Order: sequence, then structure tokens, then C-alpha cells
Amino acid sequence: MKKPIIVIKFGSASITAADGAVDEQIIVEIARQTAKLQEHYNIVLVSSGAVAAGKAYIPRYKGTLPERKAAAAIGNPLLIGIYATYFRPYKIALAQSLCERQHFANRDQFLQLKNTYETLWRNHIIPIANENDVVSNKELKFSDNDELATLIAVGFGAEKILFSTSVPGVLDAAGKVIREIPVIDKQVLSLARKEKSAVGLGGMTSKLNFARLANQMGIEAVIFSMRTEDAILKAMVGTTGTRCPAQPKKVSSRHKWMATGSLISGKVMVDKGALEALKKRRSLLAVGVTEVIGGFMTGEVFQIVDEQGLVHAVAKSKIESSTIENTGSKKNIEIAHADDIVLL
Repeated sequence: MKKPIIVIKFGSASITAADGAVDEQIIVEIARQTAKLQEHYNIVLVSSGAVAAGKAYIPRYKGTLPERKAAAAIGNPLLIGIYATYFRPYKIALAQSLCERQHFANRDQFLQLKNTYETLWRNHIIPIANENDVVSNKELKFSDNDELATLIAVGFGAEKILFSTSVPGVLDAAGKVIREIPVIDKQVLSLARKEKSAVGLGGMTSKLNFARLANQMGIEAVIFSMRTEDAILKAMVGTTGTRCPAQPKKVSSRHKWMATGSLISGKVMVDKGALEALKKRRSLLAVGVTEVIGGFMTGEVFQIVDEQGLVHAVAKSKIESSTIENTGSKKNIEIAHADDIVLL
């Protein structure tokens, strides 16, 4: 029987000490607990921390884009070496997988990635994925490794995605961990604190947004902290952190690709009436559009957002964005057909 797939993402703040160096005791625990899961799961680790590991070697580091790329080039082999040291006692070999956003937008490249991972799993090897910061195009970067982890989880049909962060879970207004969030909505997103760690790119808003996307694609997400005893093992059974269960709906492979793999070319802001129509599986018409943000061509994929900026769907365009802005009295013009709209 084929093993279910799990993706475990470690943010920079979750695997580094106060001084910014990699906390090797955390890596010890990642190795110990992951080794216990490997017999029953195919595992992908998505690990940040390359820039944090490499920046100490650059005198007077200021965090400019070229310096970040240089730090990543230094830090990637250092980071994978630390992981390999602590997985070695369990006789588990590791493989480094440096990914770019285009690998998920291009179907042939994604299939090559999938075939490579499946070959690694057959040989009991765990891939550790990270963004290829050294060569990633600024305009085609992942927003952060939360996005990379989610694209892998959706693309491979993972059962669960675990987000390890610097806090013990999603906190309520009183600072207590919310154990389960059935649906991630505007109210839940408002709980996310806006600050980011000094060593990472993402934050709780990022994790909640990508957990929401994973949930809509049928994947359970857990947001947790490695500072808890047996954190990974407990997160797997939902006894630590915040559990966000998968939504019970079937999504076709094509719609999964549209929602995650495709490159988003712009946004269309719509009114409440248009959102209600979308929920009833209607097409998107120009009459419901209040603003076009960014440009896109016919056949490209864009996001559909409400007037607060929350993403509700992605869609494949039937017309160019410039045409929408010049519809004039032709408000019944179809921007995207219902079959080409994926609700999130």
C-alpha cells in the first residue's frame, strides 16, 4: 500500500537560537521524531534557515538582496550538513531540493520533481526542500517557505501539512492557544499578529492563509512550536498547537493546479453581490468588479478578492484586464466562466 504523504515546514525562527545560529538541539529532535514517522509516511521537510546560517560569514551584513542570496549560497550546504549529522544515527539519508516558483507553474517541470521525490521515497530518503534563493527571480519568488510547503502538499496530495513556528499555535485575544479552527475566516485572520521574526520572512498571517488554502484542497494543517516536547508527534495527532481540519470537498487536479501551481498575474476586487454569485457557481461578470489590481492577459490566472483584500477564489481569465477597465456600458461581459473559477 502506498504511504500517505506529510509535509513539515520549519521556519527560521523555529530552528534558530536567540543569537540567530541554528539550534542544533532542535535539529536533534526533528531527526528523532521524523525517524519514528518514516516507516508509515512519505515525508518532505521544508526548512528555512539557510540565510540565518550563512549571514555570519558576510562582514557587516545588512540584509540587502545580493547579501541574502550570498548568505543562502553559504548557508544551504551548512544547514543540510547539520540535518545530515543528526539523521545519520537513524540510518536516514537526506536529499536537498532547491525549488523555484516556475517548477510548479510548468507542468513538465513539476512532474520531474514528483518523479524525483517518489524515487527518493522508494529508497527511504527524505527530501529537504527550500527556495533556490541564489537564482530565484525577484518577480517569481515564493512569498515565503509557507507557500513552497503548501504547493508541495497540494501538488503531491499530502494528507497533512505541519507548520512549525516560534509560537505554540494561533493565539486568541487573551494569548491562549486555540486548539482547533474549523474554518479560517476573516475573524480568525484578524487574530494574527503582524510582526515577523528577525530571521524569517513569514508570520502568522502567512501561515493562516496557506493553511486555509491547504484546507480547501483537502489537507489538514497544524500550526505548532518545536519548543514543545514530542512536538511533531503530538502535532500529527492534534494534541499540540492549532489544528485546522481539511474541508470535506473534492477538488479536481486541474482546479488544484489553478489554485496553487499557476502563476497569479493580478487581482480583481469584487462587490458582495458578485461574491454571492460565485458561491452559487456562477460566472464572474464585469458588473461586479470594483477594481482591477495588476494586469493579466487572456488565459492567465488571477485572484478574486473582496473589498477588504481577502482572497475568495482564483480564476482563468477570458479577457485581458485592460478590457475590464474599459467595458463601459457592457457590464454583462464575462470575465471568467464558472468552470474556470476555484473557490478558496
